[in-house]
Parts: sequence; structure tokens; C-alpha cells
Amino acid sequence: SPASSWFMQTMMQELAAAGFRGSILAPDTLGNGDSDVPSEEEPDIAYFADSLNRMMTELGIEKAHLYGTHTGARIACEFGIVFPEKTSTVTLDGITEYEDDLREQILANYAPKVEPDEYGRHLIWAFNFCRDQALYFPHFQKAPQNRLSVPMPPPEILHRITLDVLKSLDSYSKPYLAAFNYRAFDRMPQLDAPTLLLKPEGELAKLNAAVETALKLLPHGQAASIAPEPGQKASTIAAFLQKHMR
Repeated sequence: SPASSWFMQTMMQELAAAGFRGSILAPDTLGNGDSDVPSEEEPDIAYFADSLNRMMTELGIEKAHLYGTHTGARIACEFGIVFPEKTSTVTLDGITEYEDDLREQILANYAPKVEPDEYGRHLIWAFNFCRDQALYFPHFQKAPQNRLSVPMPPPEILHRITLDVLKSLDSYSKPYLAAFNYRAFDRMPQLDAPTLLLKPEGELAKLNAAVETALKLLPHGQAASIAPEPGQKASTIAAFLQKHMR
């Protein structure tokens, strides 16, 4: 969220370069990118997990290794629980739960409904929404303690994300709200597949700190720290998948 799988191309190429020889698919999340709008007004993460199941069924994919980051991590977690027979492994890249007061603030402010404006103010909003997400978490609380340590994406990338948000202006918020409502720690004890938790340098401290909690909850969890060098994340994932290839 809130963009398309166009942003996964580098990761997919790096996975192949690291030796993974399976097919690699990156579907857009329903409501984001070029996907259809969710059929439900307020879909939950289980709905998005089921949409992945329907896609796999249509494509004739019997079983898959799942990778997800942030919203996608929640979808991957839930899919592995609900569809264990279709899950080989799960790799979670940034997943946690938020305290109730912060969750309420996020649900109220993180992904607002934005209508097209006769003066084009929605265009300015979309760019600054994407830009602020690269600067702060949550993006609407612009305080020093919420400043992210990652570099600002180049203008070309911000432009591409902004276009994706504008394309899905009516539905971009649905996956976000589902993700922030999802109680990952309550669900993790039911995830029976081998699970890799990633700890990238530069990730939100709260997300990396949550890895230790998740390891205590997951029946088959392991963690890996990721250095910032190009390809490190993909090579770590590829090594994990290689151990569980059948």
C-alpha cells in the first residue's frame, strides 16, 4: 500500500539473481494499483487473503511461498493461517500491533477519504501524502521523534507512487484500514508454516522490536537481520526458501 506491484520489480529480479528458480508473482492488492476495487465496503485482512486464494485457484497454483511487507505481511500471515494447504513458507517484512490509542489515531487520520477538487487540491494532497510517508510514521504526526531514518525517495519514485494513489483514490484506504485493524499477535500462534521475520536496518524501530514478540508466538519462526546493501534482503529470503523447497 498504497501503490502497485511495479515497486516489487527490483526485489523480484534480485530473488532470481540470488538463485530462486520458481515463478515469482506480485499481484496488486485489491483497491491499490491497477487491481479491482474490493467488493466489500469495509474489507478485513481475511478478505484480502481470500482474494489471493481466488487468484491462485484461477491460475492453477496449488502451493506458494508468500512474502509480504507491512500491509502485505498481514495478508500473508492470515493466508498462511486460513489456507495452510496452499502455504509453503511465509516471509514477514514489517509486522506489529499498535497500542489502542495509537491505532485509533491511525484509523481516524492515516488514510482519509479524499474527493477530486475543482482546483486540483487532491493532486497536491496525493503527492504530499506519499512524500510525508517517507518522512514520518505516522505521516500525520510530524514530530522529531517520528522522523524515519530512511532516505527520501527520488522525485521519479514519488511521482509514480502519487500516480498510483490517484488511480485508486476511491479505494486506496481500504487495505490500510484493514491492516491497522488486524490483530497480528492474536493470530500468529495459528500460523503453522515455516516463517521468516525480517529486521532490515533503517526499518521503523517499533517494527523491528516487534520481531522478538512475534518469535515467541510463531510455532516455526526465525529472524534475520538485513544489512542495507543492495540484494541483501533477496539473498536472505532466497536462502530461507531454498531450505524449504520441495
